[in-house]
Amino acid sequence: MSAAPETLPASWYRDASLWPRERADIFAKSWMFATHVSAIAEAGSWRAETLAGYPVLIVRDDKGELRAFHNVCRHRAGPLTQHEEGRCDGALVCQYHGWRYALDGRLRQARDFGPADNFDPRELALFPLGLEVWRGLVFVAIDPRQRLSDVLAPLDQRLGDADWSRMHIALRRSHELACNWKTYVENYLEGYHIPLIHAGLDAEVDSGKYNVRVEDRVVIHEAPMRKTGAVYDGLWAWAWPNIGFNIYARGLMMERMAPLGNERTRLDYLYLMPEGESVSEETLAMSDVVVGEDKWVAERVQENLDAGIYDTGRLSPKHEMGVAAFQDMVRRALG
Repeated sequence: MSAAPETLPASWYRDASLWPRERADIFAKSWMFATHVSAIAEAGSWRAETLAGYPVLIVRDDKGELRAFHNVCRHRAGPLTQHEEGRCDGALVCQYHGWRYALDGRLRQARDFGPADNFDPRELALFPLGLEVWRGLVFVAIDPRQRLSDVLAPLDQRLGDADWSRMHIALRRSHELACNWKTYVENYLEGYHIPLIHAGLDAEVDSGKYNVRVEDRVVIHEAPMRKTGAVYDGLWAWAWPNIGFNIYARGLMMERMAPLGNERTRLDYLYLMPEGESVSEETLAMSDVVVGEDKWVAERVQENLDAGIYDTGRLSPKHEMGVAAFQDMVRRALG
């Protein structure tokens, strides 16, 4: 058996000076999950998100093409929207001073400016973002270092011809945690804690046979069920840096482990189901229990990391290789 890897130092979970570096060197260089295509299905429809502190706006233009921009006006950084989603009349309008942009990002009108004001509107288009759609899921990137298809190739190999583009958003839910985002991601990446923290989940999953498989920047969970028809019977996977794929027989739940600065994390859950179907009460009840248990332990771990007693520990080569892989990715990203 390989030697037990050493963990990241506790300071990496409490040092606020790391957060700007993580935004620039991890999230700005990675594909970030934004939404599902059904949220922006018609021309002029848009969806606003904040991803790792970056305000993002995704819009479908008049030709049906999806485009993504920073939700930041080029005048004085006003927002282009007031709500999370909606439709526009062919232009994006800054809510602060009324500058208007075409749906391809070009500045169309600077309100109450004229030719004598001496600037070229072509130089003040919205800041564009990379955008890719994978099986109906919309991802954006600021400065990606890999193609999205390369990052998700291990999942592609397991999913066959599954296509979620015709599903609909059945439910959105969010949960806030008082912990660093890495603390929660590491909890997601191992089943070592299941028998002690998740009694209900342990009744469905054979935790003694729980395994995680690391494939480049994807971690696949292999969790045999104790019975047929269990709520969690499906495929669980995670992709760098903060995306969970919880795939069930009739749908899936996308989990975005969204950092809100250095000390807080929000779990954004997007439930996708076939048209006409809703999420079962049994699934939601089990999810609420598991999230509550994970919230409790992640926040207690964070308190202990902040206390200044613990510095580093050792990871189980049997149970925590997904955690070890994630920590190596963080080390490499931050140099």
